[in-house]
Amino acid sequence: MPREALETANVECWERERTATSVRAFAVRLHATGCSLREIREIPRLFGVERSHQAIFQWVHRVADSVGDPPTATPSRVAVDETAIKINGEWSWLYAAIDLDTKLILDMELFGSNGTDPAAAFLAGLREKHDLFEAEFLVDQFGYRTAIDRLGLNGRVNYTDRNLIEKWFHTLKMRIDRFHNSWMGNRSSTREWLEQYVHYYNYQRPHQSLDERTPAEEVLN
Repeated sequence: MPREALETANVECWERERTATSVRAFAVRLHATGCSLREIREIPRLFGVERSHQAIFQWVHRVADSVGDPPTATPSRVAVDETAIKINGEWSWLYAAIDLDTKLILDMELFGSNGTDPAAAFLAGLREKHDLFEAEFLVDQFGYRTAIDRLGLNGRVNYTDRNLIEKWFHTLKMRIDRFHNSWMGNRSSTREWLEQYVHYYNYQRPHQSLDERTPAEEVLN
């Protein structure tokens, strides 16, 4: 299988399935890149594999449930930002942080509002998962300066070096918009999808700027 294919051959959640692992892995890979469940269902039909919308839904969510946190990192520069996304017609705010050197998505979280308190809660959770003692946070002005001061972190306003996370948000939102055209989920199921997408970005997608390594490979090596 191609390098970007999901490594699911030994994942326990694939056991006792009548569909070949390669087909299921390909379906999950398509979902991570933005295809809807109904679109995915049509593709195996080209190879004579007829499966229901519900079966594909189960494949996707079993893998989402098996996805772990990103590897623990010790970043030197962290870009933090948030963006608004609409779920079932209601706005939520997705917060995310990315290591600018390894391109690793360090964490992401959904909140019902934005501002200083959600920013502080997100940064506090981020601090529990990674070694941020030497990290410098590159932020915009919106709520982050106060949140960083509240937590005793090191940060400064920077609009140029934060382009990476803004580009990531742009790509992600295109996939979310397409995803929700044919499937309307709640915040919990959206979070599962986001976790799967982050896993794909960190572990499966090679980066040209990393000599075709993934962010996880860059951190672990």
